Amino acid sequence: MKRVDMYAEERQQAIAALVTRDGRVSVNDLADDFNVTTETVRRDLAALSRSGLVRRVHGGAVPARTLISFEVDEAERSAQQSAEKDRIAKAALAFLPKSGGSVLFDAGTTTGRMASLMPNDVPLTAATHSLPIAATLLSLPTISLQLIGGQVRSLTQAAVGADAVAAISALKVDVAFVGTNGISIEHGLSTPDAAEAAVKQAIVRAAKTVVVVADSSKVNTETLRSFASFDEADVLVTDSGISKEALRQYRAQGLEVVVA
Repeated sequence: MKRVDMYAEERQQAIAALVTRDGRVSVNDLADDFNVTTETVRRDLAALSRSGLVRRVHGGAVPARTLISFEVDEAERSAQQSAEKDRIAKAALAFLPKSGGSVLFDAGTTTGRMASLMPNDVPLTAATHSLPIAATLLSLPTISLQLIGGQVRSLTQAAVGADAVAAISALKVDVAFVGTNGISIEHGLSTPDAAEAAVKQAIVRAAKTVVVVADSSKVNTETLRSFASFDEADVLVTDSGISKEALRQYRAQGLEVVVA
C-alpha cells in the first residue's frame, strides 16, 4: 500500500524501519511505496546515511551495521557494470604519466580494461601483480614491464603474499591505478580479503599519485578490510551513477572526482 502525504522526517523514519526489517531496500521500490521521486528517496537515504541509520549501497540501502565480506570471481566482476567500467577506464588514461614515467597497475577488471586501452607509442615503465594485465601490456612495444610475483589467487588472478608486498614496497612510481571494492570517507578504500588488502596498501604507499578507478556501486560502500584512508587517494574516476550528495561530499574532502 502506498504511503502518501508524509513529512520528510516521517518518511525517513519509515524507511529506516524498513531497512532494519528487510535487510535491504531499493530506491525504486521506496519511490513507489511512498509515492515520491527516486531523487527524493536518494536525498532521504543520504540523510539517513549521515545520521548513521543506514548504509548506502548501489541502488538502495542496507542496515548501517552491514559490512560486505565476500568476493566474486574475475569473470563475474568483469560482467558487472561493464559499460561503466569501459568509460571509467578510458577517462582514467588522462592520468597516465608523461613519456618516460612509471605506472603501477593494481589487479582488477577496470584496471584490466585500462591496460587494453594503453597507447602503443608512449614509452613507460609499468609494473603489476595481475597476470591478465601483464599479458596485455607485454604486447606493447614501448612498455617496459615488471611483473610482480608471489602466490597467485585464482579468484583475482593476482599475486599476493609477503613476496608481492615486499616487491611493491621497494618501488616508487609516478602513478598507481587502484581498484577497490568500497570507498567511503569514514572507512577509506576497502576490500574483503586480507591478502589483497596488504598488496593494495603497498601499492598506495608506492605511488606519488593514487588514482582510484571504481564504478559507482562502490561509492559509500564499506567492505571488511580498509587498505587506505580516504585522504590517501588523489583522484577517483567513477561513472554518472554517483549521487550528487556523494560527489559534493567527496570533493569537499579534497578528492578530485572525475565522472566518466
